[in-house]
Amino acid sequence: MTNGDHPREVEGRYLTIKERVWRAAEASGREPAAVKLVAVTKTFEAEDILPVLRQGHVSFGENRVQEAMHKWPGLRELFPAIELHLIGPLQTNKVREAVALFDCIETVDRPKLAAALAAETKRQNRAPRLLIQVNTGLEQQKAGVAPADAEKFLEQCRREFGLTIGGLMCIPPFDEEPLPHFEALAALRNRLGLTELSMGMSADFETAIRAGATMVRVGTAIFGHR
Repeated sequence: MTNGDHPREVEGRYLTIKERVWRAAEASGREPAAVKLVAVTKTFEAEDILPVLRQGHVSFGENRVQEAMHKWPGLRELFPAIELHLIGPLQTNKVREAVALFDCIETVDRPKLAAALAAETKRQNRAPRLLIQVNTGLEQQKAGVAPADAEKFLEQCRREFGLTIGGLMCIPPFDEEPLPHFEALAALRNRLGLTELSMGMSADFETAIRAGATMVRVGTAIFGHR
């Protein structure tokens, strides 16, 4: 394997993470099946992903459109049930490819992108599920709408562009306690009347589940260090 790990090691880590997701949901009084594990495969090659696919897992996350185009069409021929999430920034010049390839785009964050997605979904007659990325830490270097602007942007997506928005996504600041960010995003999701809540990664997904995450994005804890 390109990351140097034996397939059985990857399988074992995947099964452990799957069980931890299940237990965290149960401990929070939630139905475990209501929390989706998105296995993040950025920088890993197809052969690294196969052990998890062979375990029957279907939900995967990629950061870059170009990288996803390189490896997922072939894997989909072998595993047609694959559900692919875009969890990295999307440039407008990649919208055509993104709409064609991804089943969920979690990083809608500006009107220009929303307009491009609206035009392309109509052109292709294909509508991936869409989440708005919220910059809960107000970090200048990070994508996402400010929490105070989320409601206005949601209404613009709906009324001006005719998009259906399913929920919210966030990536808390690396050097801050994640729980306040998760709780703030959950409260915003509830206030806006949305359903999905994508938050939590390898180091903090159990905390995110306790705060209400419906999707957690786990890569390193399954596939190893990149």
